[in-house]
Amino acid sequence: MIVDLVDGTYELFRHFHGLRRFTKGQDRPFGAVAGVLNGILQIIENRATHVAVATDHVIESFRNELWPGYKTGEGIEPALWAQFHPLEEGLAAMGVVTWPMTELEADDALASGARLAEADPRVQKVLIWTPDKDLAQCVRGDRVVQVHRRADKIFTAADVRAKFGVEPALIPDYLALVGDAADGYPGISGIGAVGAARLLNQHGPIESFPASVLGAQREAALLFKRLATLRTDADLFSDVESLRWQGPTAAFAAWAEGIGAPQLVERATRAAIARKVGA
Repeated sequence: MIVDLVDGTYELFRHFHGLRRFTKGQDRPFGAVAGVLNGILQIIENRATHVAVATDHVIESFRNELWPGYKTGEGIEPALWAQFHPLEEGLAAMGVVTWPMTELEADDALASGARLAEADPRVQKVLIWTPDKDLAQCVRGDRVVQVHRRADKIFTAADVRAKFGVEPALIPDYLALVGDAADGYPGISGIGAVGAARLLNQHGPIESFPASVLGAQREAALLFKRLATLRTDADLFSDVESLRWQGPTAAFAAWAEGIGAPQLVERATRAAIARKVGA
């Protein structure tokens, strides 16, 4: 059994801005939503049987209480923001397990889902579909891997080491030191990518650093590590079989018609027939 876990928020952003290149600013109200659903169906058509999509139902999380500069929903275009919740509705109607996150982030759901799936001996491989470097911390050998869809690249633990210079387990420490502009924390001044990898390979995690290494910046580094460390304790499912795609629900046809994408129904139905599930 292979489990596919998809970063729905990233996919929504990707499709929204990708469509912008062709629509000349005339955003289709649900164009990005339809794009994400087509992408999920492509994964199912190619091979996937057990699929889940994580989304940010809200952008803010517990991390905003820890660091005032942490990312928020500020600056998200209204045309994009208006498609967040319809995406969740569409995925559910299409019969895809969806994890809309509130207090935690979609990345935390992906990390939690990967941990739960990895623990099941029936699971041969877990694929995490996102290029987000945070998720590199979840990679385990070649059994839990990260898929960069646009680059057509699969990252195993060896690939993570080659890219960042550290083991996957040290990615939170690495990000704490170098910072993450996308998430809104600056890292430690004077430490770049090469220096961070050298320190971590020499001393291990930040908690093991000699006091003289970070000095007065130690507490900041530990805070940034907490921001970068994904939660893996979200109670998402008890049986991995609950992620099996069973085809579109009876509500999908009306939903797809409502967003002006009736072709999604035919495609989902064909995929279900090919899988001998649902319709």
